[in-house]
Amino acid sequence: MKKITLMIRRVLITAGTLLPLMASAQLPPGNAITFDEVDNLVRYLARFIIGISLTIAVVMIVWSGITMMAAQSNPTKFANAGLRLHNALIGIGVVMATGVLINTVAAIVDRSFFCQVSVLGICLW
Repeated sequence: MKKITLMIRRVLITAGTLLPLMASAQLPPGNAITFDEVDNLVRYLARFIIGISLTIAVVMIVWSGITMMAAQSNPTKFANAGLRLHNALIGIGVVMATGVLINTVAAIVDRSFFCQVSVLGICLW
């Protein structure tokens, strides 16, 4: 009985190590990722994150405005709402500055930053 279980273990271990090799050998070769695809992905991701961040900032501004109106004569609630508004405006500034930096770095890497004359997206000079 021990010989049978030992043989089954060996067969399973051998099959477990060899079957993935045969399965991956049957995959067709893929195409290499190009620089334009990476550039488009980075720009799309940056736009998405900036859009979400600005949406959250607008929600925070509206929330702080509603809280300021609802504070009435409570100075602590009014101060907290003012601080929330201040932080939301700082957040908008940081997000916009990040967007400028990302677009500048992407343009430098893309080599379109130093183009002085561009016609239809083609740098002439």
